Amino acid sequence: MASQNNFLTKLFLKTTGFSYTNMARLFIRLFVGVMFMQFGIRHLVNFESLSDNFPALLGMTSQAALITMIVIELVCSLFIMAGFLTRLSVIPPALSMIVAEYYILHDLLPADVSIYGLDSTDPGYLPIMFIGIYLFILLAGPGKISLDYFISLYFISRDGIKEEEELEEV
Repeated sequence: MASQNNFLTKLFLKTTGFSYTNMARLFIRLFVGVMFMQFGIRHLVNFESLSDNFPALLGMTSQAALITMIVIELVCSLFIMAGFLTRLSVIPPALSMIVAEYYILHDLLPADVSIYGLDSTDPGYLPIMFIGIYLFILLAGPGKISLDYFISLYFISRDGIKEEEELEEV
């Protein structure tokens, strides 16, 4: 009984006490970057067929809105994956997903389709998922495995400041 109790104690301490926050932040950045970049690649490959059907948003023509989305999807995804200007780079995709969610809810879906049911397979969940991930990255930051961190270290060392004084909890 004592060895079983000792095993449980060690199990809980090992699984609770150790945290790989920087690896987790890298994973979520790479995951969301690759997932969002797929939309940009698909939009780029199908540009001709999409340019006439893409919704004209914010006073832009259909083609201008599509080009803007492709740039957001590709450039911001690359920046997020590399951890370069990460907190700024999540803002355009998050805003585009807010617009997409609004567009899905108000213009595209028929009135009899419920997107909030547990059995729903509608695309209305996709923008909300991306918004949640982008908000997490915005709050958590890029972590130590990022260009942002290495650039910050350069600026800190250049100015003769200690890392612990300037970077609170990376």
